[in-house]
Amino acid sequence: MWTDSRHHLYRDPANGMVAGVCAGIAAYFGVEPIAVRLAVVLGLILFFPVTALAYVVAAFALPKRPPTLFATGDEEAFWRDAAIRPDDAMHGLGHRFADLETRLRAMEQQVTSGEFDLHRKFRDLGR
Repeated sequence: MWTDSRHHLYRDPANGMVAGVCAGIAAYFGVEPIAVRLAVVLGLILFFPVTALAYVVAAFALPKRPPTLFATGDEEAFWRDAAIRPDDAMHGLGHRFADLETRLRAMEQQVTSGEFDLHRKFRDLGR
């Protein structure tokens, strides 16, 4: 059966208007829900039986999006980008890790400096 995975197609009734099918498809592909809704309305106008049947089947076949699928909005944005544009996501992660590496080197340099040791010795004298 379905497992709680970030890479599955879910319907999203919390952000949906009828059954959450359009909101779920929009979240899966990383587009705005209004674009998917407009496509469905256009499909209903041009191909009513097929579009209506597909929507009803999707409403019953797709599981609801689990409320604990993502812990934060940032996590959701990251996983959406990773699924849609993996190169951009990896590039962004590379920048974040490079920034963390720079900060860690600065902290390490401060801690291993003689000045840090001198300040610690003066602090210990006051105890």
